[in-house]
Amino acid sequence: MVRLQTLRGYLLEEVLAWLLRSSGYRLLTEEDDATRAPWKVLEKRKHGLVVRGRGAWHQADTLGEFPYVPPFSLPIRLFAEAKFTHPKVGLPTVRNGHGIVHDLNENVVTTWGNGSGPHRPRARYHYSYAIFSTSGFTQDAQEFALAHQISLIDLSLPDFKALCDLVRVAAKSVYDATRSMPPSQQPTVYEIRNYLRRHLLNLWDEPAADAPTVTGPLDTLAAGLRRRSSLGLVLAFPAAPFVLGLVSNDLYAFLSHAREQPTHLVRVRRIHRSVGHPLWRIEPREGPPYRLTFSLPEQVEAWILDQEEGSRSRTHWMARNLLSAITMYWVDENHTHTFQLRYSPEEFLEVSGRPRSFTSGFGETPDLF
Repeated sequence: MVRLQTLRGYLLEEVLAWLLRSSGYRLLTEEDDATRAPWKVLEKRKHGLVVRGRGAWHQADTLGEFPYVPPFSLPIRLFAEAKFTHPKVGLPTVRNGHGIVHDLNENVVTTWGNGSGPHRPRARYHYSYAIFSTSGFTQDAQEFALAHQISLIDLSLPDFKALCDLVRVAAKSVYDATRSMPPSQQPTVYEIRNYLRRHLLNLWDEPAADAPTVTGPLDTLAAGLRRRSSLGLVLAFPAAPFVLGLVSNDLYAFLSHAREQPTHLVRVRRIHRSVGHPLWRIEPREGPPYRLTFSLPEQVEAWILDQEEGSRSRTHWMARNLLSAITMYWVDENHTHTFQLRYSPEEFLEVSGRPRSFTSGFGETPDLF
């Protein structure tokens, strides 16, 4: 029987797939690969979907594909792994993600032939890996991820608390219901996920859980998500080797602004909290207000805000170079919109959360960059 914290992570992965659908993230199924061996790379097995790498087949419960292809690149497929645990995500999880995508991206055989006919090209993709955590990441996990371009996305943001609470309650109810069943009647994780996908993503795979004591909490979770339809998680792509997960408590406000001004200037603020890691907040410089929030792994900030280089100058460097242009995609009725948020260095403000001032050649400008 699956552990409670593992079940929470699995349900959170389904919720993330639902949230990211507007970014164009679409979960793959075996039906997305209609080719035959040896060209086939997606296959359904007992415990769910698997994908073929150079050296092995890998479990691919939340492997999705984006409809847009960057110039001079390949179609992008993304693994979205979620960890809903109390301890921070450690190095083994990140190392496993790197091993999977490395094996998949090394699967470079482009043609197969039996010697009696022409060779047939195999479709190729670029695989990436993102790990979402409700408790953050250890230092060695962050350093390894940065070195190998594994994206780490922190879900401990205040905007995400209500959603995490929904997942926590649903997982506990499903876990308790499953424990009370005879072992022969307990649904598998695969069956639980399949049931939730029917209600969130309209994916009707078999088999699916059918016991009311199990499906009831999943129905409640799906209904709770729909009531919070304005909550959004959008993937954003800065000029850096990682992906940002931008959270908004009113995604429609952002969307309304971005549709009118696909490219617009924003303010970027770094906000210290009394508890927890600092937040980064994006707001429009002009026009109707909205708010997007994200968090960076501590090691990224430690590198950026290296005290030996000077916190003020390094923060300014980061905002000028990494966040100077953030690209976002929005898919609506099979049409892909591209938004670009441009940062003006004069609009950067770091709020330290405590009295602090210094004098520069331009006079006293506390925390203003």
